[in-house]
Order: sequence, then structure tokens, then C-alpha cells
Amino acid sequence: MAKSRVLFVNQGCRLNHAETAVMQRQLESVGYETVGDVTDADVVVVNTCTVTENGDKDTRRLVKRLTQVNSASRVALVGCQAQILKNKLFELPNVHWVIGNEQKMALPTLLKEDKILAIEKIKRESFTLPVAGVDERHVRANLKIQDGCDFFCAFCVIPFARGPARSRVFEDILKEARILVEAGHQEFVLTGINLGTYDYHHKSILDVVYALEEIDGLKRIRISSIEPTTIPKDLIRHMAKKESKLCRYLHIPVQSCSDKILRAMNRHYTMADYREFIDFCVETVPDVCIGTDIICGFPGEDKASFDETVANVMTLPWHYAHVFSYSQRQFARSQKLDGQVNPAEIKRRSRVLQSLFANNRLAYQERFIGEEVQVLFEQQKKGLWQGLTDTYIKVCVETELNLKNTFCSVRLLANGPHCIGRLCH
Repeated sequence: MAKSRVLFVNQGCRLNHAETAVMQRQLESVGYETVGDVTDADVVVVNTCTVTENGDKDTRRLVKRLTQVNSASRVALVGCQAQILKNKLFELPNVHWVIGNEQKMALPTLLKEDKILAIEKIKRESFTLPVAGVDERHVRANLKIQDGCDFFCAFCVIPFARGPARSRVFEDILKEARILVEAGHQEFVLTGINLGTYDYHHKSILDVVYALEEIDGLKRIRISSIEPTTIPKDLIRHMAKKESKLCRYLHIPVQSCSDKILRAMNRHYTMADYREFIDFCVETVPDVCIGTDIICGFPGEDKASFDETVANVMTLPWHYAHVFSYSQRQFARSQKLDGQVNPAEIKRRSRVLQSLFANNRLAYQERFIGEEVQVLFEQQKKGLWQGLTDTYIKVCVETELNLKNTFCSVRLLANGPHCIGRLCH
């Protein structure tokens, strides 16, 4: 009897990537064959994102495109969008399963049913994962250690989609980590919804880092997006140590650089607080790369508020940013706020910030030109091997060697969106 063939499509964040790898391993363990093209798929599993309105639109476009190419395929929509939109997703063509975040790890069982809606309230309790998410497609492994959030920022639907903050069982993290290293992964990206709130039996994110550093074969640990009020200074001090495996990299969302807007967003810090912490990071960790998230056009963001953001972008040591256009989200309190910003003005402001951050990125990278850096190479594109330094600089080199999943010393020669380098032999 032929195996059922499944295509996985991942939308959104690194946490989704980590969970998709786990679900893929689960289905393969019960006889499914993973395929890479919808034309070969009996089932398509889409791990959805609902952070922005565009995420919702992307899912609708994706499902229509998938079913146009293969009208016989059946679609399972799982994760955040399923948790929020529920029955509404059955209006999309060929959708047979809508499965929320609480049930997504029961995917092998649920796919035995047809036309099923599996949405339950998400419990506040520590969790484990059923299998290790070994990811053969990616060099760096996403390691989930936390889920959910209790902060309820005014713009955000994620506490409703992901539920309350909860931490993964400490020993379960280490169990998966060892399997991932045995499978060849040399860098982990620690993922979660609110990473810095990890707390399992009085163990913190720093304890997770210490334990992971003891695993032979693991070379790098990278912290993904982490909230500014949750980062212990001892984590930053540890990052600065030569023997540490922590990448000199931090992605710390600010969302706005106006105290007025930060209050409206329900962000519990001022720009003075944020700046003080960023300055501490830069002073403590040599050459640290710092990125951020900024939302353009939050309700009430007048010209003066935006000008404050621009001034801060020009003076703070940020090296790149994800710039988002504000969009109203179901359940988010910002829907009720006055002072909605014109969409055309939001786009203009977004372009301004993107241009500033592009300059920041180039200025940061320029300091490394001529230097020798360590690069973990991941993939070959257009004849060039691409990889990352620990400071999140994307480096390209031309070589006939197969560099996948290898660390190499590279001398950086030229700046640009990607730095061009030469292997040091």
C-alpha cells in the first residue's frame, strides 16, 4: 500500500519552524512520506501565522494557489490562525482540518478524521514535545523552550493565539538538544513567544544556556527575539565571555520610540530605560549586533511621535530592524483606540525607517571589512555559498567546495546587502 504523501508549508516565526519540524517527524514515524511539491501531495499541512493582517491574507492566497495546482490535495490549517479564526477557515477550498495550538502535536491522530475542528483552550502548564525536530532542510536548528505570553500588548493577538506563558520541561529541552547535535546541527536558535520569561522549577533561560553549552559538538547558541524587560544582565555578561557559546547577537523589540505610544501599547518601559539597557549591551559585548522590531502607524502616532522614533533610530546602536505596518487584529485592544493613521502615511513612514536601517546595517558591517571572521555556511545560491557570522552578518563566498554545515574562516572583502568574502586557507 502506498504511503500518504504530505507537504509541509511554514508561515511566520521561528517557533513555527521548530514545531513544523516536530510535526514532520511525527507523521513520518507513522508512515507518511514528506514531499517537496504540492503536485505530489495528498495532504498539505500549513502551520499558520496571525501576527498581522497580511499573515491572514497570505494563508487565503496560499490555500487557493495550492488547490489550483492540485485540486485533489486536502489541506490542514494548524496553529495560530486556526486558534483565532476557527470555523471561518473551512470556507477556504479543500480545508479538511483546522487544528489549534493546543492540539497540533496530536496531528497524526487528528488526520485520521475528516472535516475536524480541533480547538481547545490552551492550558498554563509546562510541556514536552513528542519527538525531536531534526530538520534536514536547515543547518541551524530551532529549539523551542517556551510558549505563550502574559504581556497583552495593545497591538498583539498572540496571547489569544498562543495562550498563557509556559515553559518547556528542562530535561526535555536537553534531550532534544542532544539528538539535534547527533543529527549534525552545530548551532541552535532558542525560540519561544516570550523567551525571557522561561521559568521551570526556578531554572531560567540562563540555566538553559549553561546546560546547552555542556553538550559536545554544539558550537553556537543564538537567542531569538527577546523582550527588553525580560533579559537578565547576567546573560549579557555571559555573552561577553570568550568561552561562551552564545552568539554576540540580540534582537530586542522596541515597537515604538515614543514614550506616549509605548504607554498606549502597554509596553512597560520608557525609551530612557531601553536606551540604558542597549548601551549596557554595547559596552559589555564587543561588536554585538542588535536588531529590533518597530511598528509604524500605531493609533495616536502623530508626526511628533514618529519624529521621536526617527531621531532614536539615528542615534541608537541598532544594526537592523523588522519594520511592520500597523494592522488591526481581532481581540487586540488597539482596535478601540482613537487616532488611526492613514494607510498611505503608514507606508511612507515605513519606507523612511527601512532606509535608515539599511544604512545602519551597512555601517555596522563596514567595521568588519578586511577582518577575518568565522562563518557557518548554510546553502549555495547562484554559485555563492552563504552563511552567517555569530554577529548575524550574512557572508557569501565563491568556491567549488561543498561548505554546507561547515565553519570556515573568511576574510571580508566588500560590503553590501551580503558581505563578500574569501576563504582563509
